Amino acid sequence: MDILNQLIQGFATAATPINLLWALFGCTIGTAVGVLPGIGPATAVAMLLPITLKVEPTASMIFFAGIYYGAMYGGSTTSILLNTPGEAGSMVTAMEGNKMAKNGRAGAALATAAIGSFVAGTIATVLVTFFAPLVANYAVKLGPPEYFLLMVLAFCTVSAVLGQSTLRGLVSLFIGLAMGLVGIDQITGQARYTGGVPELMDGLEVVLIAVGLFAVAEALYAVLYEGRVQESQNHMSKVHMTAAEWRRSWPAWLRATGIGFPFGCIPAGGSEIPTFLSYSTEKKLSKHKEEFGTTGAIEGVAGPEAANNAAITATLIPLLTLGIPTSNTTAILLGAFQNYGIQPGPQLFDKNAALVWALIASLYIGNVMLLVLNLPLVGLWVKLLKVPKPQLYAGILIFATVGVYGMRQSAFDLVLLYGIGVLGVVMRRFSFPTAPVVVGMILGPLAEAQMRNALSIGEGSWSIFVQRPASLVLLIVVAAVLLLPRLSRLRRKLKNA
Repeated sequence: MDILNQLIQGFATAATPINLLWALFGCTIGTAVGVLPGIGPATAVAMLLPITLKVEPTASMIFFAGIYYGAMYGGSTTSILLNTPGEAGSMVTAMEGNKMAKNGRAGAALATAAIGSFVAGTIATVLVTFFAPLVANYAVKLGPPEYFLLMVLAFCTVSAVLGQSTLRGLVSLFIGLAMGLVGIDQITGQARYTGGVPELMDGLEVVLIAVGLFAVAEALYAVLYEGRVQESQNHMSKVHMTAAEWRRSWPAWLRATGIGFPFGCIPAGGSEIPTFLSYSTEKKLSKHKEEFGTTGAIEGVAGPEAANNAAITATLIPLLTLGIPTSNTTAILLGAFQNYGIQPGPQLFDKNAALVWALIASLYIGNVMLLVLNLPLVGLWVKLLKVPKPQLYAGILIFATVGVYGMRQSAFDLVLLYGIGVLGVVMRRFSFPTAPVVVGMILGPLAEAQMRNALSIGEGSWSIFVQRPASLVLLIVVAAVLLLPRLSRLRRKLKNA
């Protein structure tokens, strides 16, 4: 009953006119970001991070959450109509959705994607409501050794999963860790790695790094490498489903929610795995196998879209209860929390209960808003696809520049912003993932502090990490994350040899 009472209080906060307006604003921007090819929620949230200087925490987190899951709804539009997934989680939707569109069934594909997103998002939000406080209650019992190893686990999983190669992921992580060391040492009070630059005494701004790596790098990369792309759009049909399509869709929505939610909960990053699993499950169970890969099977759209949204919603559990981001966008959301001096983790549900429950309540409200925005107004979103790319990316650069300069009115910040932007272009060009940089920069100083505290408890002995059962289990999990994929690949090579 305590959870229900807190949720009701959260609804009371989230349903105030100003917070409803922020939720609607976030959902609208998120849908637009999802529809526009090449601009993901991470880029949008990074660009808008400077608003944390002016907007109170509850409103801004509701706003950012709206952008986050709104982009998941909107991403299906470009996947189905243009065969251009804006997010990795929408790749599988494009496989069957675009074939349906080419065969005059774009409306049915868009309808099952939107309704499936709503069903999966709502069920996942109910699960977040009841599971997140339980995880937080257990996490409170952890000490510095366990927290340090949890952060090491976050470093390993994000670096290994978010990218084409573990080595590239680890290189990105070490770049982020190096950035996190710049500034004044938390314990000794000595300046380090500042190069005598006064602006670096307080460390690198998370907002600046996020905007440079995502927004500026995205725009510069598009200008330098993508060139002019001619996109052909499929014809829009009426957005509705027949009774037969409803019967084929709803079991796929439920199965996919069950597949997607667990993957969002564990620190493994991304929604690619559950969407592919959902697709293969629906293909095996379908009575219309002949439609897959030919005319387009509606289950192949319903399942992956639901799995995608369930996984995305579930990523809030590790973020809120452990302070561990498992995707690009949640890494930036962690930075937004820290801009307010709030550290997500087990204490969050006690120290900032009003904010957390208002955020969770806003997920219910936002899902309803997004269903309304994506079904009747889909024709309006399709018109966004006509926005010229040069003007779009020029707007991103202007917005990013003004936002960063407005934080401290520092010309040095602008030089650093575009330097980081160039680094982001190089990383993207050579397939280095950018999320580990942000994760390393944010969690690095926290991990350092927890490691020092743990060594103090162990009187300088590293054996403290194997003496406690919970930390020993986490150490084994970290080793498994690093070693099992390599052993599996080695086994396959030996088998094929």
